[in-house]
Amino acid sequence: MKIFSNFESANINIISAECANDIQLSIPADNQSDISQWFYFRLESQPKKKHSFKILDLAKSAFSQGWQDYDVVASYDRKKWFRIKTKFDGDTLSFHIAPKYNSIYFAYFTPYSYDRHQDLLHYAQTQSNCQLQTIGLTLDDNNISLLRIGRPSKTKKNIWITARQHPGETMAEWFVEGLLLRLLSQTDTVAHALLDVAVLYIVPNMNPDGGIRGHLRCNSIGVDLNREWGSPSMQLSPEVFFVRKKMMEIGVDMYLDIHGDETLAYNFIAGNEGIPSYNKKMANSENLFRQALLTITPEFQDKYGYTKNKPGCANLTIASHWVAEHFKCLSFTLEMPFKDNRNHPDKKQGWSAERSIALGQDVLSAIWTSTQKL
Repeated sequence: MKIFSNFESANINIISAECANDIQLSIPADNQSDISQWFYFRLESQPKKKHSFKILDLAKSAFSQGWQDYDVVASYDRKKWFRIKTKFDGDTLSFHIAPKYNSIYFAYFTPYSYDRHQDLLHYAQTQSNCQLQTIGLTLDDNNISLLRIGRPSKTKKNIWITARQHPGETMAEWFVEGLLLRLLSQTDTVAHALLDVAVLYIVPNMNPDGGIRGHLRCNSIGVDLNREWGSPSMQLSPEVFFVRKKMMEIGVDMYLDIHGDETLAYNFIAGNEGIPSYNKKMANSENLFRQALLTITPEFQDKYGYTKNKPGCANLTIASHWVAEHFKCLSFTLEMPFKDNRNHPDKKQGWSAERSIALGQDVLSAIWTSTQKL
């Protein structure tokens, strides 16, 4: 029996793996941080034999409540992923499986590989009206890639979408893949109508270093990019520095920052009622976007989410807050679950890459609806 974590995005510590009935593991923290939550590893062992896993010390993890009602994702081919039921006692996550084959992967959520990221970028650039640009380099010398879809003009709105500031929130890039596939379609009327009035600027992966290293929230030196928007630097957060610089050069009329939430088992959005310049126009724009999403897809709901900030109390180092305040525009953080959508559960897959893709496609319709009132 062997356990491997010697591949991209892998992250696990082996405490004890001498007996298939008592495999004990723990999750390493992101580099230069105390944040631990993302895991990804491979078991190679005798097939059809029961293996029992325990992931320990989770009371100290970044989001310990996130393990309640959470089920591990697993795959034999890294294409089709399924859920394995777990038990959580407040500190230890336990699960069991008798694998069908010699080798099986386990992860916190369906991974989105750097190769797939590159495939997405370079597929997109071959489609009409799409341009790929490297706007900077990360601290590990990976590309910070920007896709521009549509032809700029003085009359068109500038819509920005970023994903995976927190690299372990891989559902965010699955979401962007779905949105891009619809946006680049030659036969989708919503996409064509949107590109008549807007140009979209999309950063599918804000944090490639963290993704490659197997981090949940941080870049290569332990910095949470979604707390850097007030004053990003080349030394700590070049990812934000370059994207923010480009935003200021081009302008922003709408912004969506795509994330995953470890604890809440719902899809929801967080607005900007706490920024200093929040006004009735912003509130109306937010309500229009929410109502559009509620009409378009039952995957979205507006009952459960983050506690709203009191007026003037928003944290302006967070991307959606900083953008809303600086550009006085519609700006949201969109969150998807690591668990399942409790309103529409799927016992086999839970919330999944496939459902993230579908939500990305649905959100394009909400973006189109909202552009009518910008």
